[in-house]
Amino acid sequence: MDITFLLNGETVELEGVSPTATLLDWLREERHLRGTKEGCNEGDCGACTVMVSDADGARALNSCILFLPQLHGKAIRTVEGVGEADGSLHPVQDAMIEHHGSQCGFCTPGFIMSMTAAHANGATDHDTQLAGNLCRCTGYAPIIRAAEACEDKPVPTWVNNDCAFVLPKATEVAEDGPAHAPTSSDELAAVYAANPDATIIAGATDVGLWVTKQLRDLNSVIFLNRCDDLKDVEVTETNVRFGAMVDMNTVGDTLSDLHPSYAEMVRRYASVQVRHAATIGGNIANGSPIGDNPPALIALGATLHLRKGDTRRDMPLEDFFIDYGKQDRQPGEFVEAVSFPRQPDTLKCYKLSKRFDQDISAVCGCFNITVADGIVTNARIAFGGMAGIPKRATAVEAALIGQPWTVATITAAKAKFDADFTPLTDMRASAEYRLETARALLERYFAESQGQTTNVLEVSA
Repeated sequence: MDITFLLNGETVELEGVSPTATLLDWLREERHLRGTKEGCNEGDCGACTVMVSDADGARALNSCILFLPQLHGKAIRTVEGVGEADGSLHPVQDAMIEHHGSQCGFCTPGFIMSMTAAHANGATDHDTQLAGNLCRCTGYAPIIRAAEACEDKPVPTWVNNDCAFVLPKATEVAEDGPAHAPTSSDELAAVYAANPDATIIAGATDVGLWVTKQLRDLNSVIFLNRCDDLKDVEVTETNVRFGAMVDMNTVGDTLSDLHPSYAEMVRRYASVQVRHAATIGGNIANGSPIGDNPPALIALGATLHLRKGDTRRDMPLEDFFIDYGKQDRQPGEFVEAVSFPRQPDTLKCYKLSKRFDQDISAVCGCFNITVADGIVTNARIAFGGMAGIPKRATAVEAALIGQPWTVATITAAKAKFDADFTPLTDMRASAEYRLETARALLERYFAESQGQTTNVLEVSA
C-alpha cells in the first residue's frame, strides 16, 4: 500500500507498505527513531506511545499495535519531535527533569508522549491519562508531580499545525492486492462481500496481537479507519446509537451523563491509548466471552445492526453470541452499529479484575432492574466471564420479576445463579469465585438501591 503522513513535522511518502507493518517497527528499524521503545509489544506497558493528530485532535496511541496504513493522512509525533524548532524542550520534558521523573529511562519516552497528548488536550486527570504507562523503578509520584507542574504551560505551536495537516485531495491511499481501505460503509459492504475471507481491522487492538504475538500472516485485510460514517454517534430522545467505528473514549464520554456506571467501567477498559484505538463494534464482533461492552449493552436491551452488501438485519445483541468463538454473522457481513433505547438510569456495571486499571475482567456483571411501588417490574442482568459467551441471567431475572424488592427476594434469586451459569476455572478466577461474586454483585446492587455505599474507592472510616 502507498501512504502519506506527517512525522515530526516532515511529510513522509511510503510505497509498497506491508499492510501489517507496525509503526513501532518502522520507526525503530527504518527511521532509527529509537526513543520509542518496545516493551510488551501488545499495548499494555505504554513504552511505545506516540501522539497521532488529525482534524479530530491529538491522541496518544500505542505504536506497537498500530499498522502503518492506519496512519494515512495523520500527523505523528515521537519523543524526538516534541521539542520546539529552536531546540527548547516541551514543558512536560522540563517538568520531568525538574521533578526527577525518570530513573532507568526505558519507560520515560512513553510517559512523555502520553503527557504531551494530555497537555495538548488540557486533560488534568493524570491518573487516568497515565494508567496505560508502566514504570517499574521511578515510582509514579514524581511523574504525577511533573504532569501537574506543566498544566498551565503554553501548548507548542506545532500541535495546532499537526491537527491542521491535510493531504492534497489527489493523494489517496493506494490499495495493494489483498489490502483494502474503503472510505465509507457502502464501499466496505462491496469490498467485504467480494472478499468475505478478509480480516477486518478496526482499531487493531486485538488483531495487532495476532501479528506481534501469534506471528500470523494476514493474507487479506480491510482497514475501516477511513469509514467516517461508521464513527457517528446519535443520541435522540428515544434512542442511542453508536457506529461500529466509534472509539471507546468517545463511548465513555457519551455515556457519562446517560449511564455513569457504564462510563466508569469504560474508564477502566484498558488504557487511554487503547481506548483511542479500540472500537465498540470491534469489541462486539470479536465475540469474546470477557468483552466488557456486551454485558452492559445486553442489560440495556441493545440491538445489533448488521450489514452484508445492500442487505441489513437487526437482532437483539444477546442473540448474536451463539457459542464460544461463534457468532450469528454470515460471511461478508459486518457490524454496522449498535443501539439501545433511552431509559431511566437504573444500570450498574461491576468489573472484577486483579488490577484496577487496564486489566481483563474475571467477572463483569451488569444489572438493570426496574422497581415500581416496591415490586420488581423488569430485570435485565448480563455477565461476562461466566460462560463461553456474554450471557443473560434469565433464571435470576425470573426470580426477581413480580416479587417485592426485599432482602428475602434477593436471597431467593441468588440461588438461581447455578441454573444460569456453569463457569470455568482459569488463570483469572476459579469457577467457585465467579459464582460467589456473581451472587454478591446482586446483593451489592440491592444495597446501592437502598442508598448504601459499596464502592471501596468511596468508603471511608
